Amino acid sequence: MADSAIKSRPIYKGLHINAHARRHLFALEGEGALALTGQAESQGAQFLAKAEVLYVAHGSQPRAHEGSLQKLAPRTFWQAPTIPTLLTRVRATLSTATMGTQLYIAGTEGFIGQVMQVALELGIDPNSIATEHRGSLARRVQCVHCKGITENVTASPCTCSHCGLALLVRDHYSRRIGAFQGVNIDAEAPGTAPSPQELFP
Repeated sequence: MADSAIKSRPIYKGLHINAHARRHLFALEGEGALALTGQAESQGAQFLAKAEVLYVAHGSQPRAHEGSLQKLAPRTFWQAPTIPTLLTRVRATLSTATMGTQLYIAGTEGFIGQVMQVALELGIDPNSIATEHRGSLARRVQCVHCKGITENVTASPCTCSHCGLALLVRDHYSRRIGAFQGVNIDAEAPGTAPSPQELFP
């Protein structure tokens, strides 16, 4: 039970290597690694000599993805234990980045949103960032009532992990927050929320 498409819904155009970039920064989560290995196969591996790959394992076969990335032999490869740790590294790297640095993000929507949030806070034009969705369709949802974030939401309505309200997961997306919006579905008649439907597996 999701509402109709809204203009704020993210569009992920896919990773395409910027041949003019002086430095390539990849933030990858789980199956997002396949976006980079695919580019290396189709475009050649020359750009990897100027690439920094930041990776966090998630999803299916994380070890296989880690090995595939290491085989590419980028200039720098670093694996984070958690997404928050990777975000800290992304922030530090972008804070000292020079002109000509190209940012690429691949993974789930929740991951892409969080990395984009860091980039936006540092003043990077979102239109200059290459993004590709890979893996689960699960969403990161902000409750518009308590402002809490619920991670990995696969059904609508869902239960807010902070205040417990039944939330309709909308297609309205906030780049500033890096999350979809969830609105109380049974506000006028508490306890009448319909059964959750798996919409974002």
